[in-house]
Amino acid sequence: MAKLQVAIDLLTTEDAIALATKVAPYVDIIELGTPLIKSEGLAVITAMKKAFPDKLVFADFKTADAGELEADMAFGAGADLITILGATGDATIIGAVKSAKKHGKGVVVDTIGVTDRVKRAQEVIALGVEFVELHAGLDEQAQPGYSIQVLIDEASRAGVPVSIAGGVKLSNIAAVKASGAKVAVAGAAIYGAADPAAAARALREALDA
Repeated sequence: MAKLQVAIDLLTTEDAIALATKVAPYVDIIELGTPLIKSEGLAVITAMKKAFPDKLVFADFKTADAGELEADMAFGAGADLITILGATGDATIIGAVKSAKKHGKGVVVDTIGVTDRVKRAQEVIALGVEFVELHAGLDEQAQPGYSIQVLIDEASRAGVPVSIAGGVKLSNIAAVKASGAKVAVAGAAIYGAADPAAAARALREALDA
């Protein structure tokens, strides 16, 4: 069964917890976006895990160096998963995996900025990461002609555990699931909706259908 991850790109702990409270019944993973963590620091991770101990808390660190140290920081604060950039060197990913094993947690490699996402996904899975996020960031999504279909096609080819992040919404979540992705990541489709709870519920139902 594919998991649903909400990406929270709000900038205060209060707003993030308010949104998470609305959508928690329908999601498996609560992602604290990079801007939120930069705005609020490690305390937002601790606050979110305390508020939702039964959910996986995903710290989107996008770490590019000092992998073991930053993973220790995230896991120590209560995160279950941390992102390391796939564009960085293997040593950084290996360091983060070492920390994850120590804490009983997991590393996700984020492919933002990676040219051949499928090849990199296959390489890093061999280093012991949980799954790889096939990710088109907000800036890439804003480019003319962007389509999530690129990520869907990559997921179906990858042959390793992946998530898809880059414009997941109700109209494409069935295709995301059919690609074999183990996690569908929805951000704006939930937090930008007039009724985030209803949006999350609809995505959950489509994913489970």
